[in-house]
Amino acid sequence: MQQVQLSEAEQRVYQAVTTLEARGQVPYPDLIAEVSGLTQEQVDSPLHLLTEKGLLHREDSPMAGLDFGPRFCARQMA
Repeated sequence: MQQVQLSEAEQRVYQAVTTLEARGQVPYPDLIAEVSGLTQEQVDSPLHLLTEKGLLHREDSPMAGLDFGPRFCARQMA
């Protein structure tokens, strides 16, 4: 399997998402920023890049009228 090269920011964001999921918390961008130690603006690009690389996937709010913004979930690695 091919290794995916990640920048330091991408590693921090991916680790934050998996940490939040392990805690049973929803990985919204503001929580991802808090856990990763980055600002919300600093996590935008890594979230997009990790989604393009297939390591995260974006889910929009499933409940009409209760849109807390997108959440990002880690894809399980085989």
